[in-house]
Amino acid sequence: MDKDILLWEETLFRNREVLELEYVPEHFAHRQSQMNALKFCVRPALHGARPVNALCLGPPGTGKTTAVQKLFEEIAVHSSSVVTTHINCQMDYTRYGVFYQIYRSLFGHSPPSSGISFKRIFEKVMHGAVEEDKVLLVALDDFNYLFAEKEVDSVLYSLLRAHETCPGARVGVIAILSEPALRYVFDPRVSSVFQPEEVAFPLYSRNEIRDILNRRVQLGFFPGVVSHEVLEMVVDSAERSGDLRVGIDLLRRSGLAAERRAARSISCEDVSSSLERSRLVHLAYALRSLKADEVLVLRLAAERESSRAGDLYSAFQQASGAGYTRFHEILNKLDAIRLIDTDFTGAGSRGRSRVIKVRYDPQEIFSRTS
Repeated sequence: MDKDILLWEETLFRNREVLELEYVPEHFAHRQSQMNALKFCVRPALHGARPVNALCLGPPGTGKTTAVQKLFEEIAVHSSSVVTTHINCQMDYTRYGVFYQIYRSLFGHSPPSSGISFKRIFEKVMHGAVEEDKVLLVALDDFNYLFAEKEVDSVLYSLLRAHETCPGARVGVIAILSEPALRYVFDPRVSSVFQPEEVAFPLYSRNEIRDILNRRVQLGFFPGVVSHEVLEMVVDSAERSGDLRVGIDLLRRSGLAAERRAARSISCEDVSSSLERSRLVHLAYALRSLKADEVLVLRLAAERESSRAGDLYSAFQQASGAGYTRFHEILNKLDAIRLIDTDFTGAGSRGRSRVIKVRYDPQEIFSRTS
């Protein structure tokens, strides 16, 4: 039997989990200054005081979520008085959804499945935290989804002003935002108490990308599966995209492509054939959160190289019968989650008009929303 042929029961992967996007590495490299800044913000909580709020800012795939997850792991080891909750705002974007998750973290089980109001769940959480002498630390990941759903003020107000209705409540927020250019003005009652410390997560350098991906290769594949040439191809792709997740996903897909060929190592052709799908990890992730009318607006925008908001609304209204208020909300959401660009011009009939452009190849949008 040809020794270069992979047998059906054999695999190239030493540990597939290491090459999943959700994997939290034991060794978290090249983000020590950001970790130190976050530890400074939560230090008061370890001594029973309210944490300093933080805002993690940076492009996708720069380690923001992993930094917070590593921070929460360390807190769990060193303190039983701080209850941490990591919330994916793509899934839980209302204040009820946020407090539902905090309730689970605090009490170790879900609240009743029906018949419990937000007021009741809020009171149970805050009074429970005070009675048990717990500090609550809440990470709002994909924070931009709260802007898109117009829930950001109500969520932050409920968290950060809880001590006014429940004396002794101590709550801190870590917001994770991948769209630093997002245009939003907080309610004054929120901005007066949020005032976060900004923690910047810049793009990884090429050497940092190579170091991180090489470590994933060593942990995720058996020796000899990934050559230096193949690794450099993957590093090139991750650097061009500005998103480390592209490189991690590309390693995984290339490994699967090599196994499909029953090869004992990954070839450059495996990388090339896998690149297109890995390059669009953000698009696939963002599309999962869209409702049917939001997909409709995105597809209508993708049909045109660019379009004015008024023209796009006419097409949307004709297809769905929905009003302009809903259309405006959808545009803001698609902009907030980085699926479209909306730039103002001075050429509208009322002085200003928004020009809408999709950020991705229209065919990629159509193929993933059909």
